[in-house]
Amino acid sequence: MTTAPRSRRLRRPVVAALAAVGIGTMILSGCAAGGSSSEPTKLTYLKNTENTNTEPVFNELAENQCKTENTALPLEVSSIPQADLDSQIQLLASQNALPVMFAAAGTPAEGAKLDKAGKLLNFETELEKLGVLDDIEPAAISTIKNLYGGNFNFLPFQFNIEGIFYNKTMFAERGIEEPQTYDELVEVASQFEADGITPFTASGEQGWPITRLISSYLFRDLGPDALQKVADGDAKLTDPEYVAAAQAIADLGAAGYFDDNIASLDIDSSYNELLTGKAAMMYMGTWFLESANDPEKNTVGVDNIGFMPFPAVEGGAGSIDQYPANVGLPQTFGADTYTPKVADWLKCITENYGQVSLEQSGAISGFKSKEPVTDLPALTVDVQDRIAGSTESVLWFEALFNAKAGQDSSKNASLLVTGQLTPEDFMKLLQTDLDAG
Repeated sequence: MTTAPRSRRLRRPVVAALAAVGIGTMILSGCAAGGSSSEPTKLTYLKNTENTNTEPVFNELAENQCKTENTALPLEVSSIPQADLDSQIQLLASQNALPVMFAAAGTPAEGAKLDKAGKLLNFETELEKLGVLDDIEPAAISTIKNLYGGNFNFLPFQFNIEGIFYNKTMFAERGIEEPQTYDELVEVASQFEADGITPFTASGEQGWPITRLISSYLFRDLGPDALQKVADGDAKLTDPEYVAAAQAIADLGAAGYFDDNIASLDIDSSYNELLTGKAAMMYMGTWFLESANDPEKNTVGVDNIGFMPFPAVEGGAGSIDQYPANVGLPQTFGADTYTPKVADWLKCITENYGQVSLEQSGAISGFKSKEPVTDLPALTVDVQDRIAGSTESVLWFEALFNAKAGQDSSKNASLLVTGQLTPEDFMKLLQTDLDAG
């Protein structure tokens, strides 16, 4: 059904009419004493304190679109720091006292363990029964399955894809089209370097913006399962074709295509390089939209920042429309507290969250919006269209690594592109971490 566009209504977060309560109260209202599950009397929701995005949307849903569901099963929100969330969820799971809805743990592996233990709802099955599975972006479902053990067991209250943001004016002035192959991307970089413009900005202090380039090359060259094969033990990062990806990115550094001070550059400073016209390109996720759409930060002009996928590697097994993606604020429902009233809430959330999130703050989630929201910046609309047109996503370099490999990857990435660490030694270091478990 076609409806007229609605204007974008940027609101202050709704003052919580539903006061947050302590975890102890939340547990008692969701489960009977002694730890056995019972019919929930409230939609108890445990989130990490750092997440300030979802609660304003839920408050609006409770007061408006899901008012009927909230009357039958009132929303009750509790927050604890992310650092304490993992242990708290583990404790509640051991007591059969999980809240109705709760945030994901810090690592996907913990969520996969809960799912394997039968603690999580299978959203693919339940949303199909409710007739609203099609209200979730297929790429978001693909990302969750990749992250959490193969099942659709978390909900994408945020959804980001990754690619290359670039200065459209700089490209247009030189008659440059978006590169479709990696060789073309390198040629574009050489043109900017010759003109005295930094081709790529990246935060070497953080490291992961560099390693994202390695994984993007791997996915385009070897296919979307390149890093899953490493996690499964079917391939090693020290295999020649994997080292070749690290070599390709190291070559960008050797050619002088990154910031001169890349090793010490932080994230905000790398953003600033692109948004003030000092750099031509930056690999980043679409959480960058908030900065790109801010005229106080973006002095080159909101309309002058474009977004493109990481290009294809000629002869590679990957596809240019397989975007690296993440669901930055995943939440889930407990299997033991899933009742008809909870199902009503789940259906209402699925039908309305995407629209309300977009209207409140312009934030893109993995839920489809039902009606066009006018006044959104063109860059945001472009990203929405790309998400809607993508059915398969890939992960990122460290997504399936253990903690040690993830830390060493980020810590040593700048050494790779400054020539202080060879591609062979970089990949050997990480594979050693992975082998150690």
